[in-house]
Amino acid sequence: MKHIIPLFLAMTLSPAISAIKPSEMAAHDASALPLLGTLAPDASKAYSRLPDSLESQVRPDLWSLGKNSAGLAVRFRSDASAIGARWKSTNRFSMNHMTAAGIRGLDLYVLDADSAWTPVSSARPSMSSHNNASCIMENMEPRMHEYMLYLSLYDGVDSLYILTDSAARVLPPDIDLPRRHRPMVMYGTSILQGGCASRPGMVHTSILGRMFNREVINLGFSGNARLDPEIARLMAVCDASVYVLDMLPNCTAEILEERLEPFMAILRAAHPDTPVLLVESPMFPAERFNSEVRTTLTHKNDVLRGIYRRLADDDPNLYYMSSDHVLDDVEATVDNYHYTDLGFSKFAEAMRPVLETIVGPAGR
Repeated sequence: MKHIIPLFLAMTLSPAISAIKPSEMAAHDASALPLLGTLAPDASKAYSRLPDSLESQVRPDLWSLGKNSAGLAVRFRSDASAIGARWKSTNRFSMNHMTAAGIRGLDLYVLDADSAWTPVSSARPSMSSHNNASCIMENMEPRMHEYMLYLSLYDGVDSLYILTDSAARVLPPDIDLPRRHRPMVMYGTSILQGGCASRPGMVHTSILGRMFNREVINLGFSGNARLDPEIARLMAVCDASVYVLDMLPNCTAEILEERLEPFMAILRAAHPDTPVLLVESPMFPAERFNSEVRTTLTHKNDVLRGIYRRLADDDPNLYYMSSDHVLDDVEATVDNYHYTDLGFSKFAEAMRPVLETIVGPAGR
């Protein structure tokens, strides 16, 4: 009982619900604020990762996933004493192995004095409606702060308003962080899209963006990273600091042999000297028990390594990341494949030294 009473007191003293109702807060349209993480020039209308011009060119599944707002983030500054968000989710999507906050919630970060991004809190979505509103934090000192609001990972955002107390201002950022010049462009699977992070800021692409204080373009397409040439052409539009290709979990060995070199050729035609990083598939924990999974993963990694060696002879800016020690912790997934926050943190730390070799040291 001695151990139970302090816990009970802590629970009763912690406010479970904000004292400020979102409906009573001032609303600021976010569409005029800088949007990070997209290559779509028309993204401010629908918070999309793919430009409207691709709708008739890509596979329907790819187009639908491109409307998910994974990796997108709105940058702004505000002197709010209370801050929140109101947004409309496109699909009100749900899954049985990922939190609603990660799928269709939002995630607010603030820039500290040492230029490090610190989480404020997440905006949790409604469980019964496409329309969501949340007071994220209240009782703050009303002075100007730089904020970054990550959008939903596995759903779309049709409209977005920053909520504040009535006296507060919401303005474009004063500080160019994360740096937008030559972003890191990352292409991959459901893992890269964010499955199954508990909140949007915990996908490894966003962790790396904060780690390097550099914009990251998240082109993760759940179950559909199959080296479509249209995606290579979209990536080639961007003057990137690095292109990261992390598509193996969605590719068969045959797809790799057939499509990787043409995909690379599109990138190289536009950017012959930009670094490209090929990422092996992790040896997912399922391979400890399932011999077919182990054989398949090993074979695909062998095929990727062979293609890398063939191409690297004539491409000094081609890099390779081994799967060694990426998933040493068997507790790092939800379902033997998709990462928990622990898995994403470990994956980001594993990628850090590789990316530092390519783009320079992480830091502020």
